[in-house]
Amino acid sequence: MTSAALTPLIEIKNLYRTFKSGESDVDVLKGINLTIMPGEFVAIVGASGSGKSTLMNLLGCLDRPTKGQYLFNGTDVALLDNDELAALRREAFGFVFQSYNLLSGESARGNVEVPAVYAGLCRTERHQRAEELLSRLGLSDRMDHKPNQLSGGQQQRVSIARALMNGGQVILADEPTGALDSQTGEEVMKLFADLSSQGHTLILITHDPKVAAHADRIIEISDGVITQDPKSVMKVSVSVTVKAPAQLNAKPGNFFAHLAEAMRMSLSALTSNLFRTVLTLLGIVIGVASVITMLAIGDGARQSIVDRISSMGSNLLLVRPGGPNQRGWGATTLIPEDAIAVGELQGVDAAIPEQGGTVTLRAAERDHRTEVLATSAEYSDFRNWPVSSGTFFSQEDELRFASVAVLGQTAANAVFPEQDPVGQYVMVDNVLFLVIGVMSPRGASPFGRDEDDVIIVPFESGGVRLLGRRHLRTMTVAVEEQADIFQVQHSVHDLLLSRHGVEDFQIRNMESIIQSVTETQNTMTILLGSIAAISLLVGGIGVMNIMLVSVTERTREIGVRMATGARTSNILQQFLTEAVLVSALGGVLGVLMGLGVTSLLDRLGTDVVFSPFPVILAFGCAFLTGLIFGYLPARKAARLDPVVALSTD
Repeated sequence: MTSAALTPLIEIKNLYRTFKSGESDVDVLKGINLTIMPGEFVAIVGASGSGKSTLMNLLGCLDRPTKGQYLFNGTDVALLDNDELAALRREAFGFVFQSYNLLSGESARGNVEVPAVYAGLCRTERHQRAEELLSRLGLSDRMDHKPNQLSGGQQQRVSIARALMNGGQVILADEPTGALDSQTGEEVMKLFADLSSQGHTLILITHDPKVAAHADRIIEISDGVITQDPKSVMKVSVSVTVKAPAQLNAKPGNFFAHLAEAMRMSLSALTSNLFRTVLTLLGIVIGVASVITMLAIGDGARQSIVDRISSMGSNLLLVRPGGPNQRGWGATTLIPEDAIAVGELQGVDAAIPEQGGTVTLRAAERDHRTEVLATSAEYSDFRNWPVSSGTFFSQEDELRFASVAVLGQTAANAVFPEQDPVGQYVMVDNVLFLVIGVMSPRGASPFGRDEDDVIIVPFESGGVRLLGRRHLRTMTVAVEEQADIFQVQHSVHDLLLSRHGVEDFQIRNMESIIQSVTETQNTMTILLGSIAAISLLVGGIGVMNIMLVSVTERTREIGVRMATGARTSNILQQFLTEAVLVSALGGVLGVLMGLGVTSLLDRLGTDVVFSPFPVILAFGCAFLTGLIFGYLPARKAARLDPVVALSTD
């Protein structure tokens, strides 16, 4: 006898297993004492409800006893943590279940490889080992078949091959022939006899005396008590070496190898229920696409407004009549002499007076209602608004009260639709003006008004001949480039205050206007992004919901993986990987959809801004959504009790 055979492989002392049934406790196992030596072929026989399956779960470290001692190869199993128990199941035990418990989404080869995955064996070695086992069991032509493509006997052979994948030092078989016909059952029992002859320790759980007769030692159990147990059968040699728990690697492989396998298994699980996966993806895709599109539209609107305001010139001061407590444009506190005085201040390039009203244009029996702007000759230059044809009026035109005008594009098209307006006469109310130029297109103002629907005339001509007043609607002050705009603003304020005696005016600089508009638009962009983020949140809740359903549906699969050696972290990693994979895939598709919709809107004329930040933000949120909302279902899966998971229908 070898020295290994002298030490009991399994030694149970006064073992109890108690379950709660309502308010009372039920003892399923009552003081079990049992010793099994290495290499034995043992059959545990008993009627249904006798406790034999509970005993098998305890022997295979799928369950823990209520009290008593279980020594495996001399080590007290109660001292092992969850990872060490997983290592013991992975490298010392092989399970053969009555219902086979094969993973439906994996091929025969894939099912056999499961224990080796958690043992950290590389992919090539796993394939080779699985193919050798399946060929040895007569399944060389069925390696790529799914469980539903195999007969019951073939599925049980796959289950046996899986039990042997990591060596199968101890094989625990629970009613292995219960779902098979008599002929197939005999073939399976012959396989067990061959394995026993090779030195494997076999523990067979059955209620059938004929099946038990194949064993070398038959132990009878009834009502949780062993009623008959012959002495252990000592074998002269044991060819299968049984490691002590301290010799097992509780954390085989490396993180990245397990992650790669988790991703492969996750893809297999997701594609097995493709329609549900697509529906789950949909929430993430819509959320990500919404965030990207909304932020692009918000940024585009902000940029468009800022560009339009900036196009007027960033070194401008806008002076309007009416004090801080006055509202509207009806105040008449600014006069042309104020503009002349301001224009003489240090740092001021020009002070451009403006007044306006509404007039009717008439030419060739065409009437058009538009706005008239009376201003100075410097208006075009300092407002960055050049003419597209003809010329702008000059200071000489102002001094001689010339009846000349420049039309905006909209006004020009309205009264001279099919001819060049330059050189033509137009009746402005009842005054005849000569059109000397047409302004370049400007579009809508930041406030939505069509800036091209205007006729521009010299200040004095407009005030005397058209508007009948001299007070200013506004005054634009152009500041020299090298001057400090805030210092000039202070000087203008002091000058007007000294001239008027009271603060009956308001001054704004373009920089503050741009800043104010930008802040307002940023708020709108955040609002749009927040609304879009809600859909992303809903998508995340959908991921969590689907993952919880998945955990419930795959509880037995989780039990099988735990029985074959999966640690808590392996289960957590797999389900968390599935959730993150769904979210990441949804994030990628959402980014593509968001960019596509944004590009379409851009082609249709909507102002949008492409920038990497919304893309990174949306994808990052999708990834975190999978991580956060997938954690709870993954943790639930990882915390399942193996024996409870295996018993779930």
